[in-house]
Amino acid sequence: MARAGLVTEKIQLKVADSPPMQAYVAQPEANGPHPGLMVFQEAFGVNAHIRDVTERFAEQGYVAIAPELFHRSAPPGLEVAYSDFASVRPHLQLLTQEAAEDDIRATYDWLRSDSKVKRDEISCVGFCMGGKTSFIADSVVPLRAAVSFYGGGIAPDLLDRAPALHGPILLVWGGRDKHITPELRRSVVDAVAAQHKPYVNAEFSQADHGFFCDQRPAYEPHSAKQAWALALEFLRS
Repeated sequence: MARAGLVTEKIQLKVADSPPMQAYVAQPEANGPHPGLMVFQEAFGVNAHIRDVTERFAEQGYVAIAPELFHRSAPPGLEVAYSDFASVRPHLQLLTQEAAEDDIRATYDWLRSDSKVKRDEISCVGFCMGGKTSFIADSVVPLRAAVSFYGGGIAPDLLDRAPALHGPILLVWGGRDKHITPELRRSVVDAVAAQHKPYVNAEFSQADHGFFCDQRPAYEPHSAKQAWALALEFLRS
């Protein structure tokens, strides 16, 4: 059941050269127009956590949409347990940068065409795999801002996209993250800084990979609360 004051729905988006892409949308009941926000999933699907985050942003006044990025290889509504990474690995391997770009453009175009969305105030946020997708999105479409939570694979795969970044980017990391080492985190910051792109780099020293998700063992509530406040202020300003 949706939170009070929100409207939620699942929609189908047309994507170039691929099957339709299901997406979860949450938005205020009020007519708006409102800023738009793309919410990019973890590798485990547009699950209860990602839907909850999408609704939380809608409560803050956004038309928020979470596209199902595995739509080429998985049935609509795929959700995988956080303990079962082996099941998501094949889908991850099939999601190329080019495919992600097509998904991003389809999601962005949907927001731009919605009369309840401010066309010049579209941003994105993503977590883990979605953090990497946020970096791609900021290099593909003219976003107002982008937020990347522990985006694995930005370094070394995407560093050459730094010159193309459109909006300011907030990079959020866990200081105890063994998947994304300090050297990899620094290389992302250095690549963005070298291009004189506006950014904020936030490392939470007591947090591990996935610390924002309250359904994962790595959940760290204090860091998650602070990161949420930082992300909201970054997107507003």
